[in-house]
Amino acid sequence: MATNRKQTDFIASDEGQRIRQELSDMLVNQGYTTESTYNTNSDLYPDNKIPFVEKHMHYIATHPSVDPNHYLANLRLITKVR
Repeated sequence: MATNRKQTDFIASDEGQRIRQELSDMLVNQGYTTESTYNTNSDLYPDNKIPFVEKHMHYIATHPSVDPNHYLANLRLITKVR
């Protein structure tokens, strides 16, 4: 069940750290496509690329109605190399 949470609270929480670790594990696993994607914020990302882990952590943290476990499951399906 999804819970309401503030962005900084989620990132610092145990659940946030677990999600970050799972995203990092996906990053090093050759079975997933985890390339950086374009971002328009040149101040934060001088090369205009947001890292995979940071992109998905930000999304989960800013959308409190999203269930992080379901999000990760769907992300694994979408990024799976076939």
